[in-house]
Amino acid sequence: MAGGIADHLGVSDTMVRLVLIATTVFGGFGVLIYAALWFLMPLAPDNVPAAPGLAAHTRSGMRSDEPPPPVAEAKQRKREKSRGQLPALVAIGIGLCLLLQVAGFGIAGKLFWPLVFAATGLALIWRQADENQKDKWTQDIRVPILGLVLGKGGWKSLIRIAVGLILIGTAVTLFLVQNGRLSMVGDVLIALLLAVVGIGLIAGPWVHRLSRDLNAERAERVRSQERADMAAHLHDSVLQTLALIQKQAEDPKAVTRLARSQERELRSWLYDEDDTADQTIAGAAKRAAAEVEDSHGVPIEVITVGDCDLTEPLSSMVRAARESMVNAAKHSGAAKIDVFVEVDGDRVEMFVRDRGKGFDVDEVPDDRLGLRHSVMGRMERHGGRATVRSDPETGTEVRLEMDR
Repeated sequence: MAGGIADHLGVSDTMVRLVLIATTVFGGFGVLIYAALWFLMPLAPDNVPAAPGLAAHTRSGMRSDEPPPPVAEAKQRKREKSRGQLPALVAIGIGLCLLLQVAGFGIAGKLFWPLVFAATGLALIWRQADENQKDKWTQDIRVPILGLVLGKGGWKSLIRIAVGLILIGTAVTLFLVQNGRLSMVGDVLIALLLAVVGIGLIAGPWVHRLSRDLNAERAERVRSQERADMAAHLHDSVLQTLALIQKQAEDPKAVTRLARSQERELRSWLYDEDDTADQTIAGAAKRAAAEVEDSHGVPIEVITVGDCDLTEPLSSMVRAARESMVNAAKHSGAAKIDVFVEVDGDRVEMFVRDRGKGFDVDEVPDDRLGLRHSVMGRMERHGGRATVRSDPETGTEVRLEMDR
């Protein structure tokens, strides 16, 4: 600990050890100083990127043509900079205090030197705070009003400090007035302010460091849980499907069916589409197409433009579209079926298109209930309309229309 303190302050470690021993023997303050410094000593930066390869190192600006200075030389520069700043700050502070005393704006002599020592100690403690922590204390403030409490520089910090001082001064003044000691207001306010600031500076960095460590641990636990869930899902779905594909490698249709089924399942899992499959017309159309594709082994591509809630009439429209998909898969001989769903304002349209063997709609026998009753009749009963266009050369298109 003494070596770390000496390295951070830029002084001899022997001097630090002697000071700690002396303060421990004479009054026992060395123990308190040691504990406070153990809490407040800065940590090594935790955001230093790992060294990449030579090319990436050069592109990222982490490599220069000049060789880096030795470690001892870098430490010496840091110490020289620190030694140059500290005397200047101390001289400025002492000069301001003496100027106020001479001008008659200072405080009583019996309080001056204790306050000087206390302020110096607080300044040293604040100087020990980790610079990385100072930046992180305010970098994640998302609610503007929290700036009045946590502080982030500028006018918000000034307002926060002014309001706090006014409230504390008012409370102390009322207390002293009630006890008949109004003349002690100034001294009590100064002592109270120093006590509050001292406690905050001593405990603040440690409390924040503890909170940051807990947040990091919680985030790591969440990430571990997500990785475990992903690994379990991939094992139960993707790996099992790959095993089935290997067993049926000689059957191209089976391989295609398994691959597309796994693609739909994985896409649904990635984008949480399972939660809306039974609530919107787009989700219902995709589920119906997946069922027909799995049953008949014909790929069905679904394209949706817009979406809306699935009502009872729209559910009947999806069932009519499903029947059209089944007819195309069973009778057209097409290698693929296309389904297009469009929601435009209060109007919903669905198209089922194949490029297989077409037919003459007028020549469909009356006993074939699939087209006349399951498609056209169902749409008419729910206030919609179905239009069938078919050609022996170009295939069949079923158009379903309904108002929401």
